[in-house]
Amino acid sequence: MKKYMIGLLVTNKYGVLTRIASLFARRGYNIDTLTVGETVNPQVSRMTIMITGNDHDRDQMIKQLRKLHDVHFVKEMVAEKSVCRELVLLKVATDRSNRQEIIDAANVFRNKIIDYSTDAITMELTGEMKKLDAFIELMKEYGILELGRTGVVSLKRGDECLDGTNSRSLKKPRVRKRKTEE
Repeated sequence: MKKYMIGLLVTNKYGVLTRIASLFARRGYNIDTLTVGETVNPQVSRMTIMITGNDHDRDQMIKQLRKLHDVHFVKEMVAEKSVCRELVLLKVATDRSNRQEIIDAANVFRNKIIDYSTDAITMELTGEMKKLDAFIELMKEYGILELGRTGVVSLKRGDECLDGTNSRSLKKPRVRKRKTEE
C-alpha cells in the first residue's frame, strides 16, 4: 500500500466537507489526514487529503471527487513535485534529569518550545511527515503526554497552481461554474 495526496479546490460553504468525507466512507476508504482552509478567494477552500491504497484506489477517488458539485479542481499532489508540510504540537513529560536532553533534541530538530513548566515541555514542530514521525518516536521514551497533528498541507513546486494556472498565464485562480439543469 502507498500513500497518496489529493489536492482539491472546493466551494467554501457548509456541507461540502461532509459530502467529501461521506464519499470516502461509502466506498470504504479511510482518510489518513485531511486539511482544509480558506484560500485567497474567501469563496474557495483548499483541501489536502491523504489516503492509503493503490493506484486504482487513487484513480477511483479522484474520479468520484470530480463528480461532486462543489468540487472545482482535483489533482494528485506528487510528493517530489510538491512542497508538503505538517504541524505537530507535542507535550512531553520532563523532570530535572531529562529536561536538557529534551531541549537539545528539540533544537536538533529545529522545533520551537512554546510552553515550559517543571513537569512538561510543549513543542511546535513543522516539516515533512518523516521528520515529525522520527521526532515523535524519539520522544516516546520520555513520555508523550499529548499530541496533536494538523495533517499534511501541500502546494505544487514552482509557479504551477492546483487549478492549472501559473505566473506566466497571468490569470487569477477562478471558480469553475457548473451548468445547471433546467
